[in-house]
Amino acid sequence: MFALSDYVQQQQARIEAALESALPTEATPPAKLHAAMRYSVLSGGKRLRPTLSLAAAECVGSKSDTPGILQPAIAVELLHTYTLIHDDLPCMDDDDERRGKPSSHKVFGEANAILAGDALQALAFEMAAQSPVAPERVVRELAQAAGSQGVVGGQVADIAAGDSLTLEAIEFIHQHKTADLFHAGIRMGAIAGGASEARLADLTTYGSKIGLAFQIIDDILDSDDPDDESCSCIPVYGIDEARRRADQLTSDAVAALDTFGDRAVPLVAIAQYMLKRSH
Repeated sequence: MFALSDYVQQQQARIEAALESALPTEATPPAKLHAAMRYSVLSGGKRLRPTLSLAAAECVGSKSDTPGILQPAIAVELLHTYTLIHDDLPCMDDDDERRGKPSSHKVFGEANAILAGDALQALAFEMAAQSPVAPERVVRELAQAAGSQGVVGGQVADIAAGDSLTLEAIEFIHQHKTADLFHAGIRMGAIAGGASEARLADLTTYGSKIGLAFQIIDDILDSDDPDDESCSCIPVYGIDEARRRADQLTSDAVAALDTFGDRAVPLVAIAQYMLKRSH
């Protein structure tokens, strides 16, 4: 029987070591910038996106010890962390805490937080370019997810939506602010693992569906917090419809993996965990 917790722990250990190695030390000038980068990246987190990226690489036949296979995975996590730093800024979502700790701008100041995010984005592309297969394609995937038609566009739509959310607006925000990075990470892992175009298409469907399901579940979990003012689908869908959509998206994601057989077991287990998680 597949033990998801063991698999995740093994992948997390590899990801943490790779992130530690990729980041400049705090003694490297400019020390404050590098301290800020390390503070946000190494502050915990589920490492879900890089774990999915590695699982996608393995799903298409790559070995976990393939040289360079970790770099596209940690590129996704570095870019994700940059978005979190910027999201927390007073001019964005204005959050003073992240993962139970003060946000980067509360510790290092707004200017250093902005610059730490900028530097992490650059480092993410440096890592993506070290893919063992088709590095130019892997970099392009990350660029498309990061730009104006990806997470930046999603953040702009989130700010613009304010309190007047529509179905169209919430679906745009969910797709670009959240799902695009899941989609990109899984595609980057698959490309780095040497996926055929047919198998890449199947994994693309999986990535898009679970990215949307992940955000819906996040909104459901946050709906019990009276202090949470983030953009949420619950006022638009209602709880029952939100759960139905998350269930259907997860079922569609798992169905897209039918052709992979046992190699897709980790991806299936992660999708089911994401649907049932409580935090």
